[in-house]
Amino acid sequence: MRSGSIVLVGAGNMGGAMLSGWLRNGIPGASITVLDPSPSEVMAQQIEEGGARHFTAPPERLLAEVIFLAVKPQAMATVLPPLKRIVSAETVVVSVAAGTTLSFLESHLGEAAMVRAMPNTPAMIGRGVTGAFANPKVTDVQKAQVDALLKVSGPVEWVGKEHDIDAVTAVSGSGPAYVFYLVECMAESGRKLGLPADLAMRLARETVSGAGELLHRSPEPASRLRQNVTSPGGTTAAALAVLMAEDGMQPLFDKALAEARRRAEELGS
Repeated sequence: MRSGSIVLVGAGNMGGAMLSGWLRNGIPGASITVLDPSPSEVMAQQIEEGGARHFTAPPERLLAEVIFLAVKPQAMATVLPPLKRIVSAETVVVSVAAGTTLSFLESHLGEAAMVRAMPNTPAMIGRGVTGAFANPKVTDVQKAQVDALLKVSGPVEWVGKEHDIDAVTAVSGSGPAYVFYLVECMAESGRKLGLPADLAMRLARETVSGAGELLHRSPEPASRLRQNVTSPGGTTAAALAVLMAEDGMQPLFDKALAEARRRAEELGS
């Protein structure tokens, strides 16, 4: 890639995770330009040590093959206009902002090759998953390039409709928070059963992280792994009878994820 050919707009948690992954996977820092008015001290050090360039605004004659927009949806209207002059016919724009539609990006940047992507926070340790949609202007070469840049944070799943990204946001984009809350709930229930709060939290954390690692390593579907733990008439079966009841977890998740998708759509409007 040419010098400055990857332009990362936004140096927050997600932008930092992507930059760290790129540098870790051998992309030269000299090919990366970070645009952020006030990066954190940690991020500024990462930029300097990685050999990337940092500017508070787009410099003159900046070359951009790929622009990654890693800013909050509410900031897009302010951030986008100065970027229009660095978008060329050879540029592909990638947005990782929840709810920000491609038509909104086009209204500020003009028609261009664009990808709407939704990663999640485990990208910070290279264990995220990203859903992505490419508009018709994205070439096969550009799609492969974006795919490679996103994969440094974990698997990439391409969807056929932009609207599906809002559902991806509900399932995996927001999903880590559901898992963290599950840990909180398990720990609180353990406390109510008489365990010391700190012990209940340690048990819940290790159980969820261990089960997640087993799910990651095993080729078996989640349903099979669940059945492997569940002895007929045992303690697990007793708990699952509550969680899998008609008014149990599934309808609650249906309602919660529908609300998350609704909010993503609302942000896009």
